[in-house]
Amino acid sequence: MDVFLMVRRKKTTIFTDAKETTTVRELKKIIQGIMKVEPENQQLMNERGTEIFDDDKQLSDYNLSAQTARAQSPATVALVFRQENGEFESLDITPLSSPPELPEVMKPQETQAHEVN
Repeated sequence: MDVFLMVRRKKTTIFTDAKETTTVRELKKIIQGIMKVEPENQQLMNERGTEIFDDDKQLSDYNLSAQTARAQSPATVALVFRQENGEFESLDITPLSSPPELPEVMKPQETQAHEVN
């Protein structure tokens, strides 16, 4: 089954899909094609940064399944890169912004029933 993912790092968000049986290493190769960063210089983890994903495990091993990562509500996976000193950067995900409030002219108007005599 397909899983839908939102890979987040700082202000960058990548939407992608994969199979539940896709390994973390294979997901890193997908990210490499987009971000041009070698898989060994990437680290994937849950969105809170409390669990680092092992390259040899499948996405389903991290509860990323068709039930938890749907197209309408993709699962968030955090991404960090290796720095020049060999250490991985700290997790930094800029919160998604909320859309501004609609101007009055764009808000739905209350329909009023008018009686015709």
